[in-house]
Amino acid sequence: MIKNVLHIIQSNMGTYSKGQKRIANYILENYDKAAFMTASRLGSAAHASESTVVRFAAQLGYTGYPDMQKALQELIRGRLTSIQRIEVSRDQMMGQDVLESVLHRDMVSIHDALENVDREEFDLVVDKLLKAQHIYILGVRSSAFLAGYLHFYLQWIFKNVKLVENSGGGEIFEQLIHIGPGDVLLGLSFPRYSKVSVSAVNFAKSHGAEVIAITDSKMSPLYKAASASLLVSSDMISFVDSMTAPLSLLNALIVAIGQQKNEEVSSTFSEMERIWSTYSIFGRAEDE
Repeated sequence: MIKNVLHIIQSNMGTYSKGQKRIANYILENYDKAAFMTASRLGSAAHASESTVVRFAAQLGYTGYPDMQKALQELIRGRLTSIQRIEVSRDQMMGQDVLESVLHRDMVSIHDALENVDREEFDLVVDKLLKAQHIYILGVRSSAFLAGYLHFYLQWIFKNVKLVENSGGGEIFEQLIHIGPGDVLLGLSFPRYSKVSVSAVNFAKSHGAEVIAITDSKMSPLYKAASASLLVSSDMISFVDSMTAPLSLLNALIVAIGQQKNEEVSSTFSEMERIWSTYSIFGRAEDE
């Protein structure tokens, strides 16, 4: 079992100083607020100094306060209601230029992905997709467009790729009815995690298929069912899920697979260019 930050805080309660105990109790009782506080604000709320907050994070085994804060955010992001998300975002962006703030956070998300995505796991995912008999791609709610985007490009590379669409009822399971050994289900899910995605992943696994997860952390329910996972954070901006970093990761995945299937891709697009030209699919900018 992966211990989350609240378990770590609770289990070490007997080792804290008086100031650290006030911080610990505040976090345990108000973790949804504490996750988005600066060290200074958390210290003030818990009646402790900022330096005590920093030392507290180090004592828990984190490299610094931002590392502990990130662990708290990973824990609670999937639990926040839309109203709570709006309140958190309002506090974070108060007095800031919205355009600059949102674009900057997206830039930071991509930079974090570049630093943290496991290269060996990335290569493993590419290999599993290349060897799969059939590839099923699943994403629901805000992850649905990511699944559709990935399917749009992989269908040019593979003949065996299928987009599993959530049309309601039990139709997801009907689309997965033939999944089995040798097949891969690639599931995309980010907070708030959809129970439908979790059920579909478990269904595929129970039928002998391999599961690849593209999700945000080891706390994700998809991670536990997957034989390979790519972890990349989505950002929570008000009620909006910013998928800038996950989308960039998908672009890298598509390009990496395309390089491995270079001849097939070139052949496919040569034929498609002929068809597009024959049927005038694309317009051309008029010369001035």
